[in-house]
Amino acid sequence: MSIHRSYFKKNNTLLYNSFTNTGKSPYTELYFGSANDQISSTGFSRFIFDIDFSQLVSKIQNKVISTGCTSFSSMTHTLRMTNTSSFDSELLNSTTSSGRRRATSFDLILFRIPLTSGNTGIAQSWDEGVGYDFYDVQRTISKPNGLLSPVLLPEDKSYSQRPSNWFQTTTLSAWTQPGIYSNTNTGNINYSGLTIVDTQHFEFGNEDIEFDMTNEVNQYLTGSTTGFTGWGVAFVPELENITGLTENYSVGFFTRHTQTFYEPFLETSYVDLIEDDRNAFYSNKQNKLYLYSYINGDFQSLDENPTVAIRDLSDDVVTTLTGCQITKGIYQVTVSAITATTPCMFTDTWSNLKYNGATLPTITNDLTILPFSEYFTLGYESKDPVLYGFDYYGIKQNERILNTEIRKVGVIIKRAYTANQSIKPVNAQYRIYVKQGQTEVQVQDWTQINRSSNEYYFVFDTTDKIPNEYFVDIKVYSSGEVNTYKRTLQFQIVDKI
Repeated sequence: MSIHRSYFKKNNTLLYNSFTNTGKSPYTELYFGSANDQISSTGFSRFIFDIDFSQLVSKIQNKVISTGCTSFSSMTHTLRMTNTSSFDSELLNSTTSSGRRRATSFDLILFRIPLTSGNTGIAQSWDEGVGYDFYDVQRTISKPNGLLSPVLLPEDKSYSQRPSNWFQTTTLSAWTQPGIYSNTNTGNINYSGLTIVDTQHFEFGNEDIEFDMTNEVNQYLTGSTTGFTGWGVAFVPELENITGLTENYSVGFFTRHTQTFYEPFLETSYVDLIEDDRNAFYSNKQNKLYLYSYINGDFQSLDENPTVAIRDLSDDVVTTLTGCQITKGIYQVTVSAITATTPCMFTDTWSNLKYNGATLPTITNDLTILPFSEYFTLGYESKDPVLYGFDYYGIKQNERILNTEIRKVGVIIKRAYTANQSIKPVNAQYRIYVKQGQTEVQVQDWTQINRSSNEYYFVFDTTDKIPNEYFVDIKVYSSGEVNTYKRTLQFQIVDKI
């Protein structure tokens, strides 16, 4: 399982009944309750965003992300936004610098920006805007009568009313319904007609956003639903419509303009795990075999899925299978349990090999069938856990890597204090993270390391990663123990060298 990050291409916060634009703000503040700065005595805000899917679509088209061995539903998509209060528990039940009390015990919805007539009509395109602040900076001057009067400062460039805002999508167009939808179901587009993608409950108010967008994004990728111009995050109508509050309540999240590592993104998880059993092919159990297709060392996909015929020593066909594409240039077959007198030699012959219309010759490989008894250990003594050491190739320790590269990182797994690489399959996982102070910020959660016939490796794509210093941990399961090896590799991603 690997991940890809898709980042926002625009975002904005819409303030109830206000022309204010805060599209360039590094954070969004969703609030409800009293709002003396608005036309009405109560108010609320909604956050809207759109996602850049170009890299994700390119990976799917190039078969780097493939559903050939699974289905589209196995590709999951999660919207992740970091809460501005998630780092300090002392911020709970306190007020922000603007005097808003931090909200607790509430629900947020993720909704799709509707078409001009709700589920019909044309897409509502919108601009991000150039505003930064929620308020215009003011100063006061003394009048001859001794009274003070506020004067707007024309040089306040951080304040803007240019679209988008509560009323307008662009300079020449408006939302079909101000604020996108009516939360009282009395407008042109009503809450009851929205496509609600997901709802998340926040008990303490400092939780991060983790909306499930799997079905929504897969509909976009397959083209089964069109007209996407973005999504919005808002409090449920029951909270937006509360009246009589003497305070307002807010929750904040970092936006795409943050100068921190916490830029929001859509995390796509997809299956591309390689578990090649060629060197550990046991009788009486299911095994996996792979075909690797290269041109000058680079993976290349074939025109069609190859087929493989597995033959015994008498050259009789034991089974014939059609491969599925697990990722770019790599094809997998799952071989049902074979019963044979072991150890013995079989062969696997791959055919239907076509590239750019040309037919390639078949490929025959040797395959040793090992006794099932070697797959596990039986005895009267427990086995001591094995300690491992690790070396890497593909990325050097403390290397500076441009964020335009894709690296295949080889992991040499060996017994600790020896120079011998482990031969038998090892259940090993890796994770990647950055450090912000004492906090480890996860980039890639624990993921199984690929095992080919001759190496362990994982692929690390820097193109969707933010420049920072990255660390790699390894976790190995052995004899009932789980040993974690911290910071076995560290490197930097930079945008220029």
